[in-house]
Amino acid sequence: MHTQVSSAAQSSIDVGLKGIRPAKGANAVGIWLLIVAAMVYAMILVGGATRLTDSGLSITEWKPITGALPPMNAEDWASEFDKYRSHTAEYKLQNKGMELHEFKNIYWWEWGHRLLGRLVGVVFLIPFLVFWALGWTTPRLRRRLWALFALGGLQGFIGWWMVSSGVGETNRVDVAPYRLMTHFSLALLIIGGCVWTWLSLREKPRFIDDNRARNWAAILLATASLQMMLGALVAGLDAGRTYTDWPLMDGAVIPQAYWDGALGVRNFFENVATVQFNHRFVAYCLLGLSLYAAFKFSRAANGWFKKTAHGVAGQSVLGVVTLVFGAPLGLGLLHQALGTIVLLSTVILFWQCSARREV
Repeated sequence: MHTQVSSAAQSSIDVGLKGIRPAKGANAVGIWLLIVAAMVYAMILVGGATRLTDSGLSITEWKPITGALPPMNAEDWASEFDKYRSHTAEYKLQNKGMELHEFKNIYWWEWGHRLLGRLVGVVFLIPFLVFWALGWTTPRLRRRLWALFALGGLQGFIGWWMVSSGVGETNRVDVAPYRLMTHFSLALLIIGGCVWTWLSLREKPRFIDDNRARNWAAILLATASLQMMLGALVAGLDAGRTYTDWPLMDGAVIPQAYWDGALGVRNFFENVATVQFNHRFVAYCLLGLSLYAAFKFSRAANGWFKKTAHGVAGQSVLGVVTLVFGAPLGLGLLHQALGTIVLLSTVILFWQCSARREV
């Protein structure tokens, strides 16, 4: 049975929120964090398009500063195209004979993705320093914001670590799936951190002291996070375009190719059948868990159990449609876009159930 939070616990909530919320400028800082989160969301979608269009290996060097400028003339374009042809197995094994105008199409996707990453860094750092100078931050808030900025810098390095797996002496025609998963997961951590901090700057929440609801919110957050990571592996292997029958997979409940003894533990990262089946299985688990929790805690967390269940149900239907149509670009991006929203709904849900932990 739900019980209202005790006065002592409520007092501790107030202290915790004051520790993160500045006396002035909290609303401005919150709006800025939402803008940063929106930009990270856009970057996730552009990154998805970059992957689905096989554009990620078109830029073979990591130049954090000078790389912000695209090729400016015919000579620059010829140089970039030559690097792609000589440094990637993708060209030699998959795109041999590609024309310059075709190369430009994939180059602009990757360049745009990298440029957006640089813009996110600028939009984060400059207002942050301004807010600090104006006294619109607290020591605790600054620690969290510096952590988010550091994660953004790490994301740039992880991005190059991912791309480098398909450049040079390698037979890979795509980036390593586990590196793509790492890159994507870090982006989700950053956007989740922005949303969590924005929530912490808002007015005091209506809090229900219910450990069971908090535990279920944590389960949904963990399961949704795992599902998104598995989705990154599916994208990295183009697994969504391999087995397109449903509800069976390759005509069976568990596909015959699920386990390749020669791969061992690498099946979980490199076997197309394993990766897609795991993604399907966790999707069923997440749907069942979210529906049960929505029924069990229908009035808890300001209705976010129900909202999350609705999002998961919609994402499940969209996932099946995307699968049976062979994961075309539009459906693939829509699936990724809604998946990120569902994950953020579990972040909000967990925050609603864990406001006391902000102390």
